[in-house]
Amino acid sequence: MLEDFARALGFLTVLPLPCSPRDESGSFGRSFGWFPAVGLLLGALLGGGALAAGAAPPPPVSAALVVALWVLLTGGLHLDGLMDTCDGLFAAKSPRERLEIMSDPHPGAFGVLGAVCVLLVKYGALLSLLRTDALLLLAGLLFALVLGRWTMAAAAILLPYARHGESLGGRFRRGAGRAQLALASGWTLAVFAALAPVQGVRTVAVLAAGLTLAGALVVLALRRLSGLTGDVYGGLGELAEAGALAAFVAGCCR
Repeated sequence: MLEDFARALGFLTVLPLPCSPRDESGSFGRSFGWFPAVGLLLGALLGGGALAAGAAPPPPVSAALVVALWVLLTGGLHLDGLMDTCDGLFAAKSPRERLEIMSDPHPGAFGVLGAVCVLLVKYGALLSLLRTDALLLLAGLLFALVLGRWTMAAAAILLPYARHGESLGGRFRRGAGRAQLALASGWTLAVFAALAPVQGVRTVAVLAAGLTLAGALVVLALRRLSGLTGDVYGGLGELAEAGALAAFVAGCCR
């Protein structure tokens, strides 16, 4: 279990690991169950960073620093996936050509616009939360980061994969199944249940907003690619985070 968590942590973040997990067949897929736990850790780290940043510079600068830390801790992995996804899905091409576009490491106009929109939503939401109390700030980050990683895990386990042959996303799905989905869902429900009593928080609205945005991307990917890819998983996480954080702010920061 510790190795599975370490694999999830090593893949989803740039945080150093005390030792490298053993490379076993199906080992990557088992780590999906721990994705929300990694989100919980990231939320705690970002919450601490936000409180530290909020103690010195003005809120707009603090919010920008927290967004930068958010990208830094994840290595920009999910944001890069969102950009590739936007470039591929919005191109007027065939499914095969869209997959080729998504493999191109150079971002296009659609990708840049998608990343800017998501980062602006996160920045605006954090700016509002920095003007409230520490509990609301931490709760909002935990909601967003845990839900974002559950969305990625659930999509990888439940939905068809678009690419054939060897790929990072395809290798990572090996060994993932109902047990991993149950574990990931358990982590997510536990966090949401613990945060539900926070005053002013509308848990259902936060959940619905994050999943609605992610669901829209799923529908688009299934229609235009006939499946999902590793880039789409990253895009799903980014949209779920942005939607959940925006709904959280709308519900408690009026």
